[in-house]
Amino acid sequence: MEDLPDPAVVVLVGAAGSGKSTWASQRYAPNEVVSSDALRAVVGSGAGDLDASVEAFALLDQIVAGRTKRGLTTVVDTLGLDRDRRLGYLAAARAARMPAIVVVMTIDDHICRQRNARRDRPVPAPVLITQLKAARTVRDLLAEEGWDRVITVDQADGRVPTQAETRRRQATDEPDQGLEVILQLSRFPWGEDPLDWLTAIARRADEIGLTGIALMDHLIQIPQVGRAWEPIPEPWVTLGALAGLGTSLKLGTLVSPVTFRPPGITAKAAASLDVLCGGRAFLGLGAGWWDREHAAFGLPFPPARERLDQLETGIETIRALWASGTKAYAGKRVNLPETTCYPRPVGSLPIIVGGSGEQRTLRITAELADGCNLPSDPDILDRKIEVLRRHCAAAGRDPDELAVTVLDVPVIGTDRSDTARRVEKLRGRTPAATFAARHHAGSADGHRRRYADLAARGVSTIFLALPDLTGPDDLDRLSPLVDATG
Repeated sequence: MEDLPDPAVVVLVGAAGSGKSTWASQRYAPNEVVSSDALRAVVGSGAGDLDASVEAFALLDQIVAGRTKRGLTTVVDTLGLDRDRRLGYLAAARAARMPAIVVVMTIDDHICRQRNARRDRPVPAPVLITQLKAARTVRDLLAEEGWDRVITVDQADGRVPTQAETRRRQATDEPDQGLEVILQLSRFPWGEDPLDWLTAIARRADEIGLTGIALMDHLIQIPQVGRAWEPIPEPWVTLGALAGLGTSLKLGTLVSPVTFRPPGITAKAAASLDVLCGGRAFLGLGAGWWDREHAAFGLPFPPARERLDQLETGIETIRALWASGTKAYAGKRVNLPETTCYPRPVGSLPIIVGGSGEQRTLRITAELADGCNLPSDPDILDRKIEVLRRHCAAAGRDPDELAVTVLDVPVIGTDRSDTARRVEKLRGRTPAATFAARHHAGSADGHRRRYADLAARGVSTIFLALPDLTGPDDLDRLSPLVDATG
């Protein structure tokens, strides 16, 4: 079964007993499915009370209108054989600028009759025969009605694949992409024992197969993540504590503003971390962007051009201090009387530049860095990679030497209902559909397919930040994703 867009209007078509409701329940949350049978039970004596059909369909139309107005996925579970009603749902999708999908159930007539016979109130045999004939002829009409997709679900064996079977098939069909998934910690709801919370997070991340942990480097919690009075620890001290746990995790920052510390101090901190964790450190660097935290801590916040100058100078300084020997250094931007900096990094400690400014930031990356952190939106990502490659060509550097990473802040649920609950809890005043789309809300299986697409575009590392992280158990939702990418 191919992936369907989300959000979308999905109209099911098929005779009674063809498996429409089962198919929908295995793929969508209960509140996303609008069923005429269920509404008959609300306004009548039961799902089979055909005398209540007028009232039930009036409610159904009202619900469809309300959900599509808000851009919410809406699955219309009726027979779908009435052309006027189908076109009404298509019009609702068009008005809401949502994809309009029709899903046709095909099934052996004999199996359908057997299912119907097992119902508490079977559909009369002549009526079912009429439905089965109509379902066979409706496919030709659908192609002319203007649906974005017409999908046929073949249920010749009389059974819809379970979610577990679907996952196993996807695991077989989708090759290992070799992506690294690094947990970015941006929230710290650690309660009364911060070290115990951090230790538990790191150990669980290691157990489920995450590649590493990255810490945000901010002096005040940023508004995109939480409130100003929530804890945001100094990253190098915190990473030092994590280095002592003996895990296999890579450790570093994403990213450290060059405006916070002199570059030599950052070089010393990162090299020390690399030694403590056995050569698994990385250093994310950026020009800084938030004037409030600088002002609050008495730090200068120069214009963007000067901050980018600092980034360029900072990387050169750090490289010089990490190089072998203690001799003087005279470079393009930096002159140092000596380069005595011990301990040195254990190996090649990568520098990842955060930021995607096309004129300066990506040029600095191409000339001086080991990698860059770019937006995960595919269209933006493709453009930024192309610009980066042009800067590499101008600098005489092979672009394949540069690692492309992205920061992703997904909402990941165990199923559609769980995902919807998480969206509702997190969205604040943002409409649910907008928030869900912005954070690619879905199950780990859905994110796995999205990450495979990012890998195909050249991404080697996903920095993943969970917006609803509270404790180590929250990481368990990532296991299917990590299993597929690692």
